[in-house]
Amino acid sequence: MKRIILLTSFMMLSTLGAQTLTLNKCINKALNTHPDIKRFMLQVKHSKYGVDAARADYLPQVSFNAEYDPAKTYALPLNGIFHTIDSDGWQAEVTVRQKIWDFSKTLSNIEAQEVQEEIANLSLRDAKALLAYKVKLQYELMLVQKKAIQVRQKDLNAKEELYKQAQALVKRGMKTKADSTRFLSSVYAAKDNLAIARSGFEKAKTTLSLYINETITNNVKLEDSISKSNWHFKSKAHILQNSPALNSLKKNINKNELLYKSAKASHYGSIDAVVSYTRQDTLNEYDSTLVGITLNIPLYSGGRISALEEQAMISKQSAESEYHSKKLALTEEFERLLIDLKRYKQTIKAKKVQLKAARQTQKVLEARYKEGLSIYIEVLDAYALTLDAQLGLLQAKYERSSTIHRLEYLQGKILSS
Repeated sequence: MKRIILLTSFMMLSTLGAQTLTLNKCINKALNTHPDIKRFMLQVKHSKYGVDAARADYLPQVSFNAEYDPAKTYALPLNGIFHTIDSDGWQAEVTVRQKIWDFSKTLSNIEAQEVQEEIANLSLRDAKALLAYKVKLQYELMLVQKKAIQVRQKDLNAKEELYKQAQALVKRGMKTKADSTRFLSSVYAAKDNLAIARSGFEKAKTTLSLYINETITNNVKLEDSISKSNWHFKSKAHILQNSPALNSLKKNINKNELLYKSAKASHYGSIDAVVSYTRQDTLNEYDSTLVGITLNIPLYSGGRISALEEQAMISKQSAESEYHSKKLALTEEFERLLIDLKRYKQTIKAKKVQLKAARQTQKVLEARYKEGLSIYIEVLDAYALTLDAQLGLLQAKYERSSTIHRLEYLQGKILSS
């Protein structure tokens, strides 16, 4: 009685101490700790400062310049003859320059940087969706491997029992030594398969632990997210419209077009307002002020401006090609995933029927074997069919769920519904 009480208490404590880990909890932990997400967040922050830097060209530019000469020669005219005097001197100048018009060059740069900020946000969203997709795969792989371990363990227990039965029947002269040896061989094969399933579980658990930056225990409780996975049909147009990766490339076309306009406007120069105040103390001490408008037109730049314009045009054309290539790839992947979904629906249905039939056959052959009406090969074949059906059903459900998660990623979905 004491042993039963102690065993029951131990089982209760183990259950209470088991870690409950939901899929969405894993996704949120990965998003909060993964270095890739932090890197993309820094890129968003970097792009915001890029906007500030571009806007600064529209604000007044104030500069201060000072000069001191301890020894300088001054030439002074006297009665038509120049006389030189050596003396020190200094001057200080404050200049304020305000851009009036530069043919929309600065405006195009500002808009290009604003688009770059949008691109950075879309890239962050895509990175989050991709990481969530990877977490979903590893989480459900853990779930599948955990169930596979249970199936493999039951298979091992059953074959050990069959081996014991075979040994007993051999002693009674009802079976040959080959029966018991064959069952022993199947026991070792079942142990090997169980070890493979446990290894697969450990690999998935290790990978998921790295994603969420947290240790996961072996007795972790997982939600059956595979059975919950459901695809609410979305059209191809919806997928393309909501794809962060595709929208990012579309924005990139816009950004390069603005940069091309900016490079083209560089040919025309700019009109600036200038205000300056100078204090000078050389041989004479005096102040000077300047208020005016300047026109700066680049007449010859060694081909630099034209080269930058051509580069901007090529970048725009390259961005357009990349966008259309990505759109084609997404369309192809979307169609392939929908075909896979239809196939998995039929596969799951077939595996369920196969499993039901295999279990019925297994029960009949086990009873016939005990009565000496069937041979061990038939029994082992029945067990193999049942095992294949169980594992095949698990694998089909996992692949169907993985396909749904991939479709969710294509439209930028992060958390599991």
